[in-house]
Amino acid sequence: MDTHGRDSAGMELKHLRCLVAIVDTGSFTDAALELGVSQAAVSRNLLALEKILGVRLLHRTSRTIEPTTAGVRALARARLLLAGAEELVSEAASGHGRLHIGHAWSAFGRHTTEFQRRWHHDHPGIELRLVRHNSSTGGLAEGRCDLAVIRAPLDLKPWAHAVVGHEHRYVALASDDPWARRRSVRLDEVATRTLALDRRTGTTTLALWQGAERPAVEYIHDIDDWLAAIASGRCVGVTPRATAAQYRRDGITYRPLRDAEPVPVHLIWRRQAPHPATHAAVALAVDLYGGNRRARTDEQR
Repeated sequence: MDTHGRDSAGMELKHLRCLVAIVDTGSFTDAALELGVSQAAVSRNLLALEKILGVRLLHRTSRTIEPTTAGVRALARARLLLAGAEELVSEAASGHGRLHIGHAWSAFGRHTTEFQRRWHHDHPGIELRLVRHNSSTGGLAEGRCDLAVIRAPLDLKPWAHAVVGHEHRYVALASDDPWARRRSVRLDEVATRTLALDRRTGTTTLALWQGAERPAVEYIHDIDDWLAAIASGRCVGVTPRATAAQYRRDGITYRPLRDAEPVPVHLIWRRQAPHPATHAAVALAVDLYGGNRRARTDEQR
């Protein structure tokens, strides 16, 4: 129910199409011919729309049909809604010809370019699009993608999923930091610094430090905040190798982190009606990460 107490549930696209056709053709007769319906049906649909909206939409004379002030506003909105409906139908019809893979930070890291090249070669009929979305599911729960690359801790029960590989952890620090001159950094050393953490999409939690000493924390909101906090020198970061490969920045140096478990890389997707190319994407990711290793899916556990 809208603010005037009218129920918009009865509005249909045919009502809007009639309004647009009448104005564009200039007559009810021509609108009926364009839409392939009777002139009486055009009149009924217009009257139904005016009743739903509670306003008169067209001013008719013996020679012309002109939209009223309310009709001009309704016509503009009707065109937008009809265009949106056509776009929805088009996207649904071509959905299997396009594969969207979401990620929060770094897609497939150093394997991203090769993944794109091989996909284009092996599946020329399915367009690949990588979508960055700053959410824990890389945009999957939000409907932005068909499957997503996940590294952050996540409850995987709602999703079908597969481990496609593992990535070593790195320490990110300002390039003028004394540690930047070293070949690697120990996990216990990081506990003496301030750590930039993303609680929503980051892969690092304080549980990584089992002992009593843990680093101080500065919470950030996304990859750009994380990079800025580290480049300033006030924080260091702990991240998978993918970040080091995909986010090389002036003023930031990455060094391997010793004594830390690697980060599992998952692909997740919806259990119901997955994209037909899902398993091909999983197989390609596994091949790039581990060669002959088979992906362990949740169905195999």
